[in-house]
Amino acid sequence: MVILEHKGLYWSKIKGTEDGKTIEPDEDYVILFGKASIVIEASEENIKAGRSISIITYGMGVYWAKAAAKKFEGQVEIIDLRTLAPIDEQGIFESARKHSKVMVLTEEPVNNGFAESIAARISENCFKALDAPVKVIGAENLPAIPLNSILEKTMLPNADKVEKAIGDLLGY
Repeated sequence: MVILEHKGLYWSKIKGTEDGKTIEPDEDYVILFGKASIVIEASEENIKAGRSISIITYGMGVYWAKAAAKKFEGQVEIIDLRTLAPIDEQGIFESARKHSKVMVLTEEPVNNGFAESIAARISENCFKALDAPVKVIGAENLPAIPLNSILEKTMLPNADKVEKAIGDLLGY
């Protein structure tokens, strides 16, 4: 088993991740492998009117998406994958078909990455239900994350970049 953790979520020190702080669950707490979690749901009214999107993400992407979704109340469903292998394809496809507009959000560089693989699976399996191309948001295609905070902010996704992408996708 490999566990990926975002260092920015440790102690929730990064602005926008405060709700990452939780009380340690009891010994009976279980997270199912291969089962995604719905973090935020869009309203039925917006779903029926075609004014909603699904954001498929994990790790820090959940917090970027939650911050960005505040400006689009009732229009965004956020799916936290929680595990990548196994992955909840059924949950991803159900959300894609329900909203017809999908964003895959990751911290990794976009080109040739896992997020593009998810986007390709969505396109292949949900093509007839989609109203827009699947949008992938990720880091700039650079070899390493810079240590300089200004360069890091430029390279990585953030709530502002996700917010713009949500607006673009909703307007497609």
